[in-house]
Amino acid sequence: MGPPPEKISSLQNPRVKQLVKLRDRRSRDEAGVFLVEGYREIRRALEKRFALQEIYFSPEWFLGENEPALIVQARAAGAQAFELSKDAFAKVAYRERPDGLLAVAPQWKRALGDLALPTVSFLLVVEAIEKPGNLGTILRSADAAGCDAVIVCDPVTDIFNPNVVRASTGVLFSVPLVVEESARVLAWLREKGVHTVATTPSAKKIYSDADLRGPLAVVMGSEQYGLSEFWLKNADLPVRIPMAGQADSLNVAMATIITLFEAVRQRTA
Repeated sequence: MGPPPEKISSLQNPRVKQLVKLRDRRSRDEAGVFLVEGYREIRRALEKRFALQEIYFSPEWFLGENEPALIVQARAAGAQAFELSKDAFAKVAYRERPDGLLAVAPQWKRALGDLALPTVSFLLVVEAIEKPGNLGTILRSADAAGCDAVIVCDPVTDIFNPNVVRASTGVLFSVPLVVEESARVLAWLREKGVHTVATTPSAKKIYSDADLRGPLAVVMGSEQYGLSEFWLKNADLPVRIPMAGQADSLNVAMATIITLFEAVRQRTA
């Protein structure tokens, strides 16, 4: 297990300063790491055997009794541990009400060729999602629907943004995730024989009337602009979610949930 965790109380400690810097994408990319805050998120990372480099904890913020065991587990898996004072942890935490656990994990880069897909694959492709909270919620939805992978095309937000990790509740570690350009993704999907269904309000066909069985990629667009002309032109089938009220669109995370679970219904019927 190694020596006892180093105790840090100074807000000027270099490690405290570095953790604050890691909220910024440039600092994350330069260091090749990202932040994982919260008991559930850290537990899921450990369950999936992701190597955490460091774990920081502050018992005064703990919400339950399971935190010490998780720290032991993280240290046993190779993470270096540091105990922070209440004030020091408040400075590095990005949650309004932290639970006293924060880890540093290495970033990864997964390519399309790294994905091991079943014969009848079920994929989610999202293009230019802008809000970290939406991307995190989309990852949770894909996990709940049993998607084999999520492919993020032409990203606007960083997949390692702390709010993506938070909104995904750690599912970031369990759903295979690839970031790639749209043209390469389309070519790869065609090579694999995967049918692409694109959601757009202008489509004639209602999503529930489409055949969502077989090898499938559901393609969702950005919050503000929807899908780009590239995907609207090249997807195999455009579909829409019917809207009965005054609103002309849904939140992208909600639209994703609706479409994915219609596919789940059809594929398990």
